[in-house]
Amino acid sequence: MIWPGMGDPQKRRKTLRYLAITASIGIGIALTNTLVIQKIVKADDPLYQCINGRDVTYQLSATFEIYVDGVKQNIPANIGITPNCQRSMYTLSDDGVVHAAWTKPYPFEVGHFLWISGFDLRDTDDKSSKIYVNGVESPDYIHTVIQDGADYKADFVSKASESAPSFTPPS
Repeated sequence: MIWPGMGDPQKRRKTLRYLAITASIGIGIALTNTLVIQKIVKADDPLYQCINGRDVTYQLSATFEIYVDGVKQNIPANIGITPNCQRSMYTLSDDGVVHAAWTKPYPFEVGHFLWISGFDLRDTDDKSSKIYVNGVESPDYIHTVIQDGADYKADFVSKASESAPSFTPPS
């Protein structure tokens, strides 16, 4: 089969030239977006920036407990801390205290910490999982804003758990 525009050598040259120009324009736009625009947009977002060398004026600390299918999960020390970068949300020890810091007040959320710590929410059942603030269930789930000195308990139910709803027919 001969593709349209590929039969005649003159048309083939024009078609391939058109495709090369279109591809270079697309690649140029993608590189511009990635290298320039995303860096500008994320420049003031504390979730993507290090706090090293910044004048940090806003700080808060809260305690976290994370349970998955009723089993308490360890929150390790040094989450958000690498040799070259200290993220805006971090832990210093494995006692469950999470710290957040930035140059100005920012509405840090429970989900932000879960994202920075690498917790995989895709394996949890959103309908059955709950977030508690000082013992009271939060209606905002992972979008619950972290308050200084508050106690947070995240009770996640995995999709593979027996307590999660199953839609498979009985055998």
